[in-house]
Amino acid sequence: MITIIMGSKSDVKIAEKAVSILKEFKIDYEVRVASAHRTPELVEEIVKNSKSKVFIAIAGLAAHLPGVVAAMTTKPVIAVPVESKLDGLDALLSAVQMPPGIPAACVGIDRGENAAILAAEMLSISDERIEKKLAEFRENQKKKIFSDDAEVSSLFKN
Repeated sequence: MITIIMGSKSDVKIAEKAVSILKEFKIDYEVRVASAHRTPELVEEIVKNSKSKVFIAIAGLAAHLPGVVAAMTTKPVIAVPVESKLDGLDALLSAVQMPPGIPAACVGIDRGENAAILAAEMLSISDERIEKKLAEFRENQKKKIFSDDAEVSSLFKN
């Protein structure tokens, strides 16, 4: 089980990227909206009552949500910084610059799908079914590149 927490409803497109991957891997999930600044008590309630093994925290601007979630649990937290002001660099730096002792993993700006893949990799350590799905996923990525290569190469033959 994975819990995705968005700092606001405006982050739903990023969450959809993550959900798409979790559905493909058949991993249970829940998606919630809770603000580190406006509803810290809701964030705490979600984290403390969750049965999830991994949290994905999606936030822009100051992007404190991943850090707040990480402060409330010893389970892995994956930060997804969202592009907003400063091209998302403000959120990225806020997410990666955690203080010693309270880490959060961080994926690229708006990369909800990478957060879901990383969460699946974490779960695969103790779940062979997910490990197999990840191997299949990687193989499909490889096949797509070979297919794309053949298609593009044929367009530019002498």
